[in-house]
Amino acid sequence: MAPRPRPSRADRPEPRGSRPPRGRDARATTPPRGDRRPDRRPAPARTPATHRIEVTYLPGLADVVAAEITEVLAPARPPVPVPGRDDTLTFAHRGPLDDPRLLALRTAVAVFAVLTFDVPRPKSLTSGEHLPRIAAALDASARLGARRTFRFEAAGRESSVFQRLAALLSEASRMDHRADDGEILVRFRRTPGARAGGTSGASGTGGAGGDAGWDVLVRLGGPPLSARAWRVADYPGAVNATIAAAIVRLAGVRARDRVVNLMCGSGTLLVERLLAGPAAVALGVDVSAEAVAATRENVAAAGLTDQVRLDVADVLAPGGTWRDAGPFDLVLVDPPWGTTHGSHATSAAVHAQLLEAAHAVCAPGGRLVVLTHEITVMERCLRVASGLWQERAAVRVFAKGHHPRIYLLDRR
Repeated sequence: MAPRPRPSRADRPEPRGSRPPRGRDARATTPPRGDRRPDRRPAPARTPATHRIEVTYLPGLADVVAAEITEVLAPARPPVPVPGRDDTLTFAHRGPLDDPRLLALRTAVAVFAVLTFDVPRPKSLTSGEHLPRIAAALDASARLGARRTFRFEAAGRESSVFQRLAALLSEASRMDHRADDGEILVRFRRTPGARAGGTSGASGTGGAGGDAGWDVLVRLGGPPLSARAWRVADYPGAVNATIAAAIVRLAGVRARDRVVNLMCGSGTLLVERLLAGPAAVALGVDVSAEAVAATRENVAAAGLTDQVRLDVADVLAPGGTWRDAGPFDLVLVDPPWGTTHGSHATSAAVHAQLLEAAHAVCAPGGRLVVLTHEITVMERCLRVASGLWQERAAVRVFAKGHHPRIYLLDRR
């Protein structure tokens, strides 16, 4: 008998369960979507937005401000001066515009977000393409604590062009335009390097080199950073707070330091030192009871009452119970100057006695920082007191027509 032919592969019956179900059976046996193995591929990382920031400061403090920016914000590249300005640094900030660290710069006067637009004139900013960017920066400033009002600072701000821009921006941002007292300051300028009348140039994310372009600068966080909320009691001749913060950085912040603020006035140097970090002892002394009362109010407003001792005493006179809190590792002093307190005629004697008194209460290896407007007098007194103090640094500051100098001295 001839052998039975073997069925072809196509004719062979498939084992039970080997063929995938189809149609209605497929729907019945396919696992529900939620039971499927999850996709384990990582989601693509979102790159943080980069914003151009400008920081204004008092001329003379550029190095101090740049060091603080680097420490607090850690930009990828160090801040650089804005061309043609001696009071502004710029850098690229990776992060949101409402980053609270931007308002933590104690040596800065103000912080601005810079928006660059590839347009030939401000009138072009009224387009629906550009308004949302400006409105978003205003909103970021409000989230950092500014009231929802804005004002313009620009040549011709009362022109029909700027009036229309203000109305459209108010609608887009849902903020009030208050020409005289709006809290969020908005500045306008031609982009550095742009040439008037051009129609091409930068893409809107850069700066110099284009034929056209306008920058809109939005101040972040309401009032300038130099306007300290804790300053509730003002006192004639008070130290500018950003200068005080620079002095603190120059002197260094050490938790073990015993700190005394001689001739403390309204306490600016003392408050800024304690806001920068703790101290083992913090003492403020002034011959004026009115000054000490102002210091007490400001210290309380800053929430530092439990950390501070205040005394009314003449620091140039021998003795005094305030000396019992020493010896001090850091002595801070802003001696009287001009006609507000003291006089030029007595400044030489005051500075000479001050250097001697500070040396008497300063610990070995301690530091003295003096802020003075009497530079010629101070230089002469330092030469006489060269056996007491060694100058480590001297920084000239320019503030509202005044040109004081910060002296950082080490005790010999």
